[in-house]
Amino acid sequence: MFRTIAPSLSTSSFSSALAALPLALLAPVAAEAATPITGVWARGDGNAHVRIEPCGPNVCATNIWVKPGRKDEAVGDTLVMMVKPESEKRYAGKAYDKRRKLTYSMEIDVKPNVLSSRGCLLAGLACKSISWQRLK
Repeated sequence: MFRTIAPSLSTSSFSSALAALPLALLAPVAAEAATPITGVWARGDGNAHVRIEPCGPNVCATNIWVKPGRKDEAVGDTLVMMVKPESEKRYAGKAYDKRRKLTYSMEIDVKPNVLSSRGCLLAGLACKSISWQRLK
């Protein structure tokens, strides 16, 4: 990737090349088109449905239905996911649980109608995986 600058390169050419370097570093890198995670999803255990949609620069998963009798979850609970596509079928980053005030590392594997999320605390010592089925 790096080229040796020939000794015959003039000082002005070198300065121009050096000035253009930050612009080259800021240019977007082509990424594979990731399978979208937006939509309405049913959690595999049947206890909740979430709507995943953009919220500012992030993606939010908000409970839109919670099985009656659940004391640790409520409609409106939101997980703010600061994830980016790693490949066509994987997102990774962090997620913030507003209700519990916890930040998790997050990985999401997605197929058109199935999603698997894995959140971890304590540098990966405490992790939980959840499967989801697309409703809409």
